[in-house]
Amino acid sequence: MTSPWVNSPTSRAALIESARKTLHIELAAVAALDARLDEAFARACEIILNSSGRVVVIGMGKSGHIGRKIAATLASTGTTAMFVHPAEASHGDIGMIAKNDVVLALSNSGSTEEIVGLLPVLKRQAIPLISLTGNPHSELALAAEANLDAQVAEEACPLGLAPTSSTTAALVLGDALAMALLEARGFTREDFAFSHPGGNLGRRLLVRVRDVMHEGTELPRVATGTPLSDALLEMTSKGFGLTTVTDSAGALLGVFSDGDLRRALDAGVDIRSTRVDELMSSDYRFIASSALAAEAAAKMQDASVYVLIVSDSPGQLSGLIKMHDLLRANVV
Repeated sequence: MTSPWVNSPTSRAALIESARKTLHIELAAVAALDARLDEAFARACEIILNSSGRVVVIGMGKSGHIGRKIAATLASTGTTAMFVHPAEASHGDIGMIAKNDVVLALSNSGSTEEIVGLLPVLKRQAIPLISLTGNPHSELALAAEANLDAQVAEEACPLGLAPTSSTTAALVLGDALAMALLEARGFTREDFAFSHPGGNLGRRLLVRVRDVMHEGTELPRVATGTPLSDALLEMTSKGFGLTTVTDSAGALLGVFSDGDLRRALDAGVDIRSTRVDELMSSDYRFIASSALAAEAAAKMQDASVYVLIVSDSPGQLSGLIKMHDLLRANVV
């Protein structure tokens, strides 16, 4: 079929207008869902919250694609979920559904043959059924313990054929279900991080300072009374741009940094006759080893420093952490 498209300002304007029409139709479809959130939605949430099993999402065609996304959202926000293709279910995969599971079935018409065909099996095994349909009077909706009403006034497709508004409404209702369950379970940012350990958010919420800090013999450390020249050798050998200064018992007294050295040289200080504790700073930046590595990054950025002392109690030197360590751990 030859496309009627003509590359002209008028044609481009028509494309934009078509897109706006789609947006307006789908926005109206989503807005209409608000008035239909009722006891059935609350009942669906209760069924899932009271279940010790998984939410098994099923759907054919475009509803199946939406169902996969809903299952993924549920699983990542505290509700164990999986997707099962209804056509495969009737050929053995229904064995994946256990008696303590809950089935969430998506069908815009509510009469999808592959899903309706599973109803007797689900009923015989007493598996709770939640439906998400565009027809609240359909066979699927009436068979369910709770039906989420996703009916739309019209599809955005000008032919009225391609699922558009209906799939958007189903997706939004699925998100609403997942978020209501998330809040009901008290699901936290830390819980979310455990579900996403490989992502940036997971690293920011899981990696602690103790996981990436330097400690032991790696630490630059000199005792009080050490000549400045020897302190410089320690700074150079350890590569942190500073050295810690401790007393005879090992308690942390202060820090001598590159900045302190520059100021000393500008003042004409003799580095051989001057002791490091005469020029050290006791006003250093520190963080606890149990703190999130992301907190260390924020402290460094706020103070415009690239190294933090790790200290878990006054006078204790637990370690050091550098901005480079945080970059390497993909925390920032």
